[in-house]
Amino acid sequence: MTTPGHNQTKIRVGIDFGTTNSVVVIADENGNTHPARFVFTDHATSETCRTLLCLWMDQDGRRRVMKDAIGLDAIEAYLDDPAESRLIMSMKTYLAQGSFRETRVFSSVMTLEALIARFLTSLMDKAGLNPSDVSATIGRPVRFAGELADDSLGVARLRESFLEAGFPEPNIVLEPEGAGWRFMQRLDRPATVLVGDFGGGTSDFSIMRFDPQARQRVTTLGHSGVGIAGDQFDYRIISHAVAPALGRDATYRVMGGQPLPVPAEWFASLGRWHRLSLMRTPQTLRDIADVAKTSSEPEKLRSLLRLIEDQEGQNLYRAVGQAKSDLSRQDSTVLRFVHRDLKIEETITRADFESWIAPDLERLDGAIEDSMRQTGLGPDDIDRVFLTGGTSFVPAVRNLFDRRFGAERVDGGSEFVSVAEGLALIERERHLS
Repeated sequence: MTTPGHNQTKIRVGIDFGTTNSVVVIADENGNTHPARFVFTDHATSETCRTLLCLWMDQDGRRRVMKDAIGLDAIEAYLDDPAESRLIMSMKTYLAQGSFRETRVFSSVMTLEALIARFLTSLMDKAGLNPSDVSATIGRPVRFAGELADDSLGVARLRESFLEAGFPEPNIVLEPEGAGWRFMQRLDRPATVLVGDFGGGTSDFSIMRFDPQARQRVTTLGHSGVGIAGDQFDYRIISHAVAPALGRDATYRVMGGQPLPVPAEWFASLGRWHRLSLMRTPQTLRDIADVAKTSSEPEKLRSLLRLIEDQEGQNLYRAVGQAKSDLSRQDSTVLRFVHRDLKIEETITRADFESWIAPDLERLDGAIEDSMRQTGLGPDDIDRVFLTGGTSFVPAVRNLFDRRFGAERVDGGSEFVSVAEGLALIERERHLS
């Protein structure tokens, strides 16, 4: 029961702090939700913010102080002066790693919690919100990233990060529960629901019992997670249809010696556009130009160089995303991407794509099976299946659920903000009970 006056003036928000993107959704007193919009330096606004933090030292009168930028602004700040700035990426993936406690940033030693808190403070500022003025429910993955992940450590550090950013008493729930709460708004009777939440870096599955009329409307029965989702599928397309045109399979020589393979790390960065943008440093550009001089495929490597110099990563990523989307609706598509002398027109069939992602599908299927095994339920005991995230549109992924539960029981919703919307609804609900 909420104490009279306690949190009565707080703004109810749900926060999906993601590995790739972060989202904030506000719930009003009538149960309506709307996503906060983040305003960036170039006046662009978005409902999502890249989970990136750039730090640098600046002069403030006689003192040198640490400044920061987040999201798209972080990339630009880093590229303005990569030698004198520090870019922090994928902060969430380290939460459950006991080996990562702190790092030195310029002359300061900063904990992971302090870095995340700095990002969260700027995130709220860009959304026009003050952490001390909100009451927040935040999501956590079913399984934190990493081979030796300590989930209890991950939850503790996530909570401490929000507290350090000035959020009072953050409420932490599983991310698929947020998606489930959003789906529950469609239900008018009790149901056992399997929720599949496909993010950029992870896919989480939860089996929950919903009863719209009960005092405790949601009971989690079992859950599982795996570090595979949309980014991995994009990378499969890039690896097979794009990287060869940019010289991945080329060789080069040093001092006339034996042929050596082109550095693989250049092409690993093709998987995410912001990583490709971060290759636009003088040293990396010089390295690619030097390798191209003795390469077996010099023009392809020069195309890679121009792609990075001209910041075409976002356009490449959009073309790949469009091809993946096309294959969700049709049996084949042509991946088209043109930049200067580079022209890619690669026909991709759905059968090709499904063969590329076959190892990933196997792991997803294993995670679904694991969530079922935990509950002791059979397929007939699942009343509804709710899938959210763009990867749920991939037919081969959808078939994993259709095959187990029947297509008539599988429903979906692909909005980027669906998890945060559900978290905001949970936040509102806990202050009404």
